[in-house]
Amino acid sequence: MLEALDPHLAEPLGPLVLGVEHKTPAQVAEELAMPGGHIFHGDLSWPWLDDEEDAESPARRWGVDTGHDRVLVCGSGARRGGAVSGIAGHDAALALLETLRT
Repeated sequence: MLEALDPHLAEPLGPLVLGVEHKTPAQVAEELAMPGGHIFHGDLSWPWLDDEEDAESPARRWGVDTGHDRVLVCGSGARRGGAVSGIAGHDAALALLETLRT
């Protein structure tokens, strides 16, 4: 890869990337147990449910459902993502509170 890029650059990249570790998504998935090597635990989906999608449970409405009644997604893999914003944890807490009220 470096050999292919270097002719197009003012300075070669080789000396700069010595010691830099790179992995394919498959290698990341295997070593870190990230599904598909994806930092968001899967592709992000549109932040709201489509009209035909079931929104019967609080977890589903808040976008934090996992398919298991007592397990909620509190990280980047939630429907609305969130990464460092904490929105998934916020939404999971609201889904839990809503569940407790019913």
